[in-house]
Amino acid sequence: MARRPDLVGLTVLAMLSLRAGHPYELHRFIVDTHKDYISGLPRSLYHAVDKLASEELIVPVETSKEGRRPERTVYEITEEGRKELASRLRVLIETPTGERRTFTAALSLIGCLPMPEARRALRTRTSTLIGLITAQEAHIEALTDSGLPAMLMVETDYERALYQTELEWVERLLARMEKGELSWEGTVTRDLLEKTLE
Repeated sequence: MARRPDLVGLTVLAMLSLRAGHPYELHRFIVDTHKDYISGLPRSLYHAVDKLASEELIVPVETSKEGRRPERTVYEITEEGRKELASRLRVLIETPTGERRTFTAALSLIGCLPMPEARRALRTRTSTLIGLITAQEAHIEALTDSGLPAMLMVETDYERALYQTELEWVERLLARMEKGELSWEGTVTRDLLEKTLE
């Protein structure tokens, strides 16, 4: 069984790619920006930060204490962390898994990739979806030819319809990007992150 992607860790890397921060700030940003694909906060966030630090994808840069508040460690992403972020994100965008939450998370963070790289990943996804749709249609046809009643193939037809709907949506997204109607250059900036964390 394939291992589930670490969506919390991916989100932490994405946020730290904009600016250094401590886990409490990251927690607030996740809540304030409605990253609803993340569950188990705040424990899952602290676990992800510890794991990323142990893998040297992020490093502590300072520790501070204000008044009675607990000590806070500020982390920043390493160069290896930036490469890992781009690699994980590309895989999630390129590879349909049937789990909607994973693709939702990847779309939420797609702005961490340069536009040409994001378009390439989405084109790879469309090619894969076309292959999946073709395979489902051939499977339905073979089952029909074998005399299997349509009612016993309804779930296969449902899966084919989901792939088809997703393909059409991704193609529309790509068209908007290619026409310049959708761009994120300068959208997710340090200033925006600072404002959200005020």
